[in-house]
Amino acid sequence: MNIQDLTLFVRTAQTCNITAAALQLDMSPAAASAALKRLEKQLGVQLFIRSTRKLRITAEGERYLVHCTEALAALEKGKASLNEMQGKIAGEIRLSTSSDLGRNIVLPWLDEMMDAYPELSIQLNVGDSLADFFHDKVDMALRYGEPEDSSLVAFLIAKIDRVVCASPQYLAQYGEPQHPNELSQHNCLLYRFGERVYDTWPFSDHAGKYNVKVSGNRLSNDADVVHRWVVAGKGITMKSRLDMAADLRAGYVVELLHNFNSPAISLWLICPNRTQVTPAMLMLRDLLRSKCEAELS
Repeated sequence: MNIQDLTLFVRTAQTCNITAAALQLDMSPAAASAALKRLEKQLGVQLFIRSTRKLRITAEGERYLVHCTEALAALEKGKASLNEMQGKIAGEIRLSTSSDLGRNIVLPWLDEMMDAYPELSIQLNVGDSLADFFHDKVDMALRYGEPEDSSLVAFLIAKIDRVVCASPQYLAQYGEPQHPNELSQHNCLLYRFGERVYDTWPFSDHAGKYNVKVSGNRLSNDADVVHRWVVAGKGITMKSRLDMAADLRAGYVVELLHNFNSPAISLWLICPNRTQVTPAMLMLRDLLRSKCEAELS
């Protein structure tokens, strides 16, 4: 059987849409439809029930999908094993990362890795929503916060403290807070993830802990937008030191409240299971660790 036909079958089952699956594989919808019919003829069963509005996988298709997915994964694993024997870093990594990390931090690191290994290709999904490994078709996700699902394979990349910062222009106009409680007098730039707005900022010092409720006139569900706002002098924000490291060094923003600490956050590289981890993925893990260490030192 044609491996591309099997791959098309799996992608079509995942998307429930022949056109979407065809686009992912650089095929025309007509060629994809013909390929699925060819596969059905070879197997002697109907894999999908087609109508003018929707596509639905049959019971036979569901059963075959399990074996087909396992077979394709085994072939990829075999290819990765051969590459490992030959000392080659090749293949494809489908990586999901949050907006600020992806655009401003990780992108040049990936370019450097791909320049060094021309046989490696990367699909990069950038966005702050959590990756669904099956539906989003990603191999790994780079995210802040320890994963709640214990079945996932999680590589710790770095533990990173959070910083409160603002631009020199903002501070020149509105002054610099000396205590977390003074943040209530400032325009704070807020981030929303899902339904949760991060408007309570935690601090501690020798005298105790503070959970400060903040507010402001700008709120976004995109962390990169918050990053741009703070650099543009629109207010004060609390972000990962990794996100702001280059701007802090360049003087575009200034770290505030030096005498107070905020809980560190952890950065993780996550994948669905260990059997899918390739040498290229392990190299990416090591690259991220070394780059983060250098950026934060």
